[in-house]
Amino acid sequence: LKPLGVSQAVSRPVCAMAGARAAKLLAAACLAAAPIGASAAGKKPHVLLLLADDYGWANLGVHRRDASASKQASLETNTPNMDALIQQGVHLDRHYAFRICSPSRSSLQTGRLAVHVNTVNTGVTVMNASDPVSGYAAIPRNMTGIAQKMRGAGYRTHMVGKWDAGMATPEHTPEGRGYESWIGYFQHANDYWRATMPIQSTGELDNCLNSFVDLFEHNSTYRGGVRDGVSMSPKCLADPSSDPACYEEQLFKDRAIAIINAHDTSKADEPLFLFYSFHLLHTPLQVPEEYLKKVDDLAVAGGGQKFDSQNRRLYAAMTLWMDEAIGATVDAMKAKGMWDDTLVIFTSDNGGPIYEPGAANNHPLKGGKYSDWEGGVRTNAFISGGFVPAEKRGTRHSGVVSIADWYGTLCELAGVDATDTAAAEANKWLEPRGLPMLRPVDSVSQWGSILNGSNARQQLHVSDKALLEYPYKLVLGKQAYAAWQGELYPNCSTIEGAKLDQGPAFTELKIFNVGIELGDTEEMQDKITWVEDCKDGCLFNVEEDPTEHVNLAADAGHADILNKLKADLEELNKGIFRPLRGVVASVEACENGVAIGGYYGPFKDVEGWYSPVPPKTPGQAQMEAMLLKGIHAVNKQIVEQGLAEAVKSYAPSIRQRWMSSLDKCFLPTVAAEDDVIVVLGISSEAPACLGGHFLNHFDIIVFLRTRQHTRREQGGA
Repeated sequence: LKPLGVSQAVSRPVCAMAGARAAKLLAAACLAAAPIGASAAGKKPHVLLLLADDYGWANLGVHRRDASASKQASLETNTPNMDALIQQGVHLDRHYAFRICSPSRSSLQTGRLAVHVNTVNTGVTVMNASDPVSGYAAIPRNMTGIAQKMRGAGYRTHMVGKWDAGMATPEHTPEGRGYESWIGYFQHANDYWRATMPIQSTGELDNCLNSFVDLFEHNSTYRGGVRDGVSMSPKCLADPSSDPACYEEQLFKDRAIAIINAHDTSKADEPLFLFYSFHLLHTPLQVPEEYLKKVDDLAVAGGGQKFDSQNRRLYAAMTLWMDEAIGATVDAMKAKGMWDDTLVIFTSDNGGPIYEPGAANNHPLKGGKYSDWEGGVRTNAFISGGFVPAEKRGTRHSGVVSIADWYGTLCELAGVDATDTAAAEANKWLEPRGLPMLRPVDSVSQWGSILNGSNARQQLHVSDKALLEYPYKLVLGKQAYAAWQGELYPNCSTIEGAKLDQGPAFTELKIFNVGIELGDTEEMQDKITWVEDCKDGCLFNVEEDPTEHVNLAADAGHADILNKLKADLEELNKGIFRPLRGVVASVEACENGVAIGGYYGPFKDVEGWYSPVPPKTPGQAQMEAMLLKGIHAVNKQIVEQGLAEAVKSYAPSIRQRWMSSLDKCFLPTVAAEDDVIVVLGISSEAPACLGGHFLNHFDIIVFLRTRQHTRREQGGA
C-alpha cells in the first residue's frame, strides 16, 4: 500500500472539485514537498525526534544538579541517559510549547503556533459536517505535515507512540501526514497494559463510552487495530506489572529499535526520520513493578528515604523507564553506525501536570499544565547526536524556541521549502464558502541561531491569554495552578490538602466533550484548581525573574511595556484559528469502532482503507451487538434529552471514578489494591454491576468489557 501523500490529503476534502482544478491542486501539492537544495550543514542528518508527554521541569536530572537541590530530590530523579545527551549536545533553556498536549502536537507536526492550528483538546469522535477541512479534532485536513516534507526530501519516515493530532479521516492519521509506518494510539492517553480507555487515562467519557481499544498500526501491508498476543497472554492478564513485556511502552521501544535496525544505511540519499512519541509520563500512572523497586533502591542506596507519595514514586519510575528507553534507542543507532550523522531532538508537549493525580514537579517554576505560567509552557528540551558541531557540545542555548520551530528547522536541514502550498491552495476553495482559512506556517528555523547563540524569536504568541516579547511576558485573566511546588512534590501534605478540598484538582474533566467541574460553585472550582486572576494583565521579566514571583504590572516604570504587550496581544488574537469543530460527537465513530473489531480509528471517508477484519466468533458478534445497543441508547439519550441533561446524568459516576485515582501517602510495600481495578478495566461499582444494579449505560459497558477480557483469558469461550 502506498503511503497517503500530500496530494491525497489535499484532494479528499475538496472532493467537489474535479478535472483541471484537481490537477492544479495535485501539482501544487507535489511542489510543496519538492526538495529545494542542499541543507545548511551539507549532508542531511538522520533525525531522531523524541517527544515526552507531560514532563515536569524538575523531573529532569540536570535541573536537580545545582548546589541548592536537596539530596532526596536528586536521588529521586534518575535520568542518566538524557543527562549524558545534554552534556554531549545543546541544552535548550527557553523552549516553549502550548499548555496542553493536542495543540502542541498539532503545532509540532504543522509548523504553526498552536493559536494558528489548534488550541483545544477536542474529542476524536466530534465532527462538524459543514466544514470538511477543519470540522474535526486537531489538524485540519489540508495542512502539510513535517513527515510529508521529510518524505519529499528523500527521508524514510516512521513513527511510534502517541499521535493526538486527529483521527476522523485517513488524512488525519500519521499515514495521512507522511509517516510510512506507525504503531501507537490516537488520543491523549490509554491504559499502559490494555490500551483501553479508563477515565484515569484522559479524564474524558466519549459518546462511545470509552468502549474500544486505542492501539493502531499502519505500514505497507496493514491498516487497523493492533492485535497483539502479548497483553492478552495469561501472564499479562493475571499480573501485567510483573513483566515489562506487558507494557505498552515496551512495544513502542521494540518497534523503534527494529526500525533503526532495518534502515538501509547504504542509501545515503534516504536518511531516517524517526518520530518516537512517548506515552510517558501521562496518566494513568502505571509502570512495571521492577522499576518501582529500582527507584526505591536508588534512593535508599544513596542515603535517602523511601518515597512518601505513591504517585511521586510512580512518576519517578516512569521517568527512569523513559530514560532507559532513550538510552537503548541511542545505543541502537550507534550499533548501526548511524550516530555520527544523527540529530537528536528532545522536548515535551507541555509542562508537567501538578494536579491530582498528575504527580509532576516543575520546581522552581510557577504553575503547570493547563496554565500559561512558565511551569505550564516552558519545557525540557535539548539537541544532541553526532550531527551537532563539536564546538557546541556541552553548551546551553538561551534563545526562545517554539515547538513549532522544529518544522522549519528540519525543512532547512532537509533542503526543502517550509511553505505549505497545499494549505494555500485549499484556501481558494474555503474562502468563497465562508469557511475558516488555513493559516500559513509560522515556524522559524532555529538551526543557525542555535549555532551562533542568537535569539531567533523576540515575540512568541503563547496563547490567547499570554504573550512573550522577551524578556517580558504578559499573562491575562484567570490562570489555574498558580503555585510554586517544593523540591519534593507531590507529598503527604499535598495529598491531605486534596482530601480537604484544597486542591489541586483536575480542571478539564469531560463527558461527551463537555467540561464538568469538580467544584460545586465557581468560587470552589477556582479554589481547588488554584486559580490566580491576572484580570487585565500580569507582567513579568522572565529573564531576571524566571519563577514569576514579581508582577511588574503595577510598576509605573513598566507601564509602557505593559500597554504595548496588551495592545500587541489584542491584535494578534484577531488571527487565532478557531473553526467550529463540532458540538455533538458522531455515532459513526462508534459504529466504525465495532466494525473494525473494537478499536478506535478513522470513521469518515474510510471505504476500502482498512485491512480486512478477521472473522468474528458467534460470542464476539453477540458481545459487539450488546455494546452497540448500549452505545446507540446513549447517543439517542444525548439527542432526546439534550447534551447538557445527558452530561448531568453521567457526571456523578464519572466524578467518583476520577477521584478514586488520587494519590496516597504511604511507605510502599506492594502494589496498591487499585491496580487490580486498572488491570481488569472494571469500574469501582463492579459489585453493583454484578448484582444487576447498573447506574447508567457506562457501567454496563465497563461490565461487558470486563466479561470480554475474562472470556478471552479463558480461551475466547
